[in-house]
Amino acid sequence: MTAPVFVVDAVPGAGTFLLDGPEGRHAVSVKRLREGEELVLVDGRGRWAACEVLAAEGKDHLTVRVAEVHEDPEDEPRITVVQALPKGDRGELAVETMTETGVDAIVPWAASRCITQWKGDRGLKALAKWRSTAREAGKQSRRTRFPEVADLMTTKQVAALLAGADFAAVLHEDRDHPSGALATAGLPAKGSVVLVVGPEGGVSPEELAAFEAAGAKPYRLGRSVLRTSTAGTAATALVLGRTGRWS
Repeated sequence: MTAPVFVVDAVPGAGTFLLDGPEGRHAVSVKRLREGEELVLVDGRGRWAACEVLAAEGKDHLTVRVAEVHEDPEDEPRITVVQALPKGDRGELAVETMTETGVDAIVPWAASRCITQWKGDRGLKALAKWRSTAREAGKQSRRTRFPEVADLMTTKQVAALLAGADFAAVLHEDRDHPSGALATAGLPAKGSVVLVVGPEGGVSPEELAAFEAAGAKPYRLGRSVLRTSTAGTAATALVLGRTGRWS
């Protein structure tokens, strides 16, 4: 079992450090860490430090000794999933599993066939939930870099994002589509990969045309049709394996 991870705004330098607040409470009252045990502090942006517990006080104060501080470089190619808004809490499920798998960025997309709509305060709360889910899933999966969750994008904004990618794909449910399978597509070793996941009702012809004009071709994953909340995770895993990031 690897050492538990705790998130801080900024990873401290070598020396002693007091972990308090919600993370300190989790370490002391939930994980019940004690003197001599190990933990890792991360900032979610690649910087991290291995630490040893010196003392636990009260319910939320943990004093640790910080050893060496490290900074992990960004992995390449960078994988971004444009995720059409799913129904209910399946959006958080998609964010959670994509984060655990290793996605680098997630873009919420207001597709024309989405039943769920993010508007006003409701939209802000939903976006905050996605970002909180990415943070917690990154922490649980021992990541040092958490995925960025962008603001909600329109189809026009997504098309602009696709135009700047080194490889862009729209995941398509038609197993006989002439573009073929993502498993055999030519993927870059570096740069950016952007994958578009449509809503349960599928990507509309107008959206597909806009994305193809931006350079994104439709690709299928396999013979079965995945739900919008699982397709991004499956596609991310496939790309991670094919590009050598899972090696």
